Amino acid sequence: MAKQAITSPATRPIGPYSPAIACGDLVFLSGQIPLDAATGKLVAGDVAAQARQSLNNLKGVLEAAGLGFAHVLKTTIFLTDMANFGAVNEVYRSFVSEPYPARSTIAVAALPMGALVEIEMIASRSAQ
Repeated sequence: MAKQAITSPATRPIGPYSPAIACGDLVFLSGQIPLDAATGKLVAGDVAAQARQSLNNLKGVLEAAGLGFAHVLKTTIFLTDMANFGAVNEVYRSFVSEPYPARSTIAVAALPMGALVEIEMIASRSAQ
């Protein structure tokens, strides 16, 4: 099975990686920080604003793959401060619906460009 890179105008990679890779039924979405693709800078605001931008970036990548959040099987959220867990949950809840994807949330020392949150996903073309 050949892998296929998925690109999206909603994202602007800051390193040597693809926004997503599709292989067979699965689509692996790279972690998205709250980067505004138009400016190349982090969005202003608190962790909720940053989570919303990260999820909007992921939405753009999913759409480029012909998918939506209903296709997401697994989400991993990286936070620089676990005290932000509740605020990120509220934003995340507005993007996904039941049955919710499996999820892990991990505290990290730092994220690229000083972001407070980064989110990655795994989706399936056959899931809905």
